[in-house]
This record gives sequence, structure tokens and C-alpha cells, in this order.
Amino acid sequence: MDTAQDGLVLGADGKMRCWWHGGLDDYQRYHDEEWGHPVGNDIRLFEKMSLEGFQAGLSWLTILRKRDAFRAAFEGFDFEKIARFGEDDVERCLNDKGIVRHRGKIEAVINNASRALELRDEFGSLAAFVWSFEPKVGERPAQLDFATARALATSPQSVAMSKALKKRGWKFVGPTTMYAFMQSMGVVNDHLEGCCCRQMIEDARSGFARPV
Repeated sequence: MDTAQDGLVLGADGKMRCWWHGGLDDYQRYHDEEWGHPVGNDIRLFEKMSLEGFQAGLSWLTILRKRDAFRAAFEGFDFEKIARFGEDDVERCLNDKGIVRHRGKIEAVINNASRALELRDEFGSLAAFVWSFEPKVGERPAQLDFATARALATSPQSVAMSKALKKRGWKFVGPTTMYAFMQSMGVVNDHLEGCCCRQMIEDARSGFARPV
């Protein structure tokens, strides 16, 4: 893998990609097939919000490689089921070597599942809430180069989403965590200019029916 220009790397297939996948096969697949694709499914959105919370202090690659174990531990991230978890489930998760065994983060997922049910009642779906924070065209950088992308740890919209969730009792939903969530779920397109996936994501977002 050769670095062809700032923030872009040339893969063995001759395609330019964002730098952060590091040439690792599983991480490159995630970059190509998932990251930035718009998502409107409540379960997938809750899963990513939960996993982003688990990522705090860790790398996303660590979480990605444990994702199947997380899905098994948390009932596929069906928040109706998770909301019924009790202390026995907390202890079960704490003893699960396949996931990140952090009591606070485990309990946050259970708490957030109940809050997701409340939010769904309020907005009709988790997706409708999430996509209400999509930035308008003029609120995004005119061109997403490497320097701009590296500076985007948060955004006004991720700060607003974080505040709205915290007001409703959610945990582990800080502005940086919520911006990473927005990037991955396609609420914004942060593939760099020149990345082979950028236009594909633009097209997917153009054709995506926003939940209301």
C-alpha cells in the first residue's frame, strides 16, 4: 500500500482510499462496504451508538473485531429485549471474554435501550431522531481534504445530538462519540475527496429516503 497523496492511500487494487483503514483487510472492507452508507434501521443505529460508546478510550478496530461477540451478548442489539436485562445479564456480560468487560459501558447500553424506547415513542423511530440532526449543505466543509477531516472531531450537529440525548438520560453519548456515529451511519459523508467511495456514498445519500 503506497501513500499517493495527503490522506489517501493506493490499494493493491489500484483504488485510492481514505488513510485510516491502514491496509488491513477487515478494516478496508468496513471502509468500503459500511462506513458512510446511510442507515435508517433502528436496530443498526442503536447497535452503532452502543458500540461507539464501548469504543471510548479504545480503537474502532478493536470493537469491530469483537462485534459478533457484542451482538451475541446483547441480543443482536434489539433494544426492546435489552431494556429487560437485569443484574444477571450485567454479570453475564462482565464474564464474557469476547466483549469489552466494562460495567459502566454495559450498564449504559441497558439504560440506553430503555431510553431508545422512550425516544421511539416521542419521534416515531430512533432513525427519525438521528436524521433530524443531518447538517444542511451549507453547514458542511466546501471540500473535505485531509486537514479538514482531521479537524472534524465534533460538529455543531453532533454537539446538539449529544445534548438532546443526555437530556433524555442517555449515557456515553458525548459529542465526539456522536460525530463518529454520524460519520459511520451516513448522516455525513466524510470520505475524502479522491477516495473511491466518496461518490458512491454521495449517490447513496441522494437516493436515501430520510425517516420522518
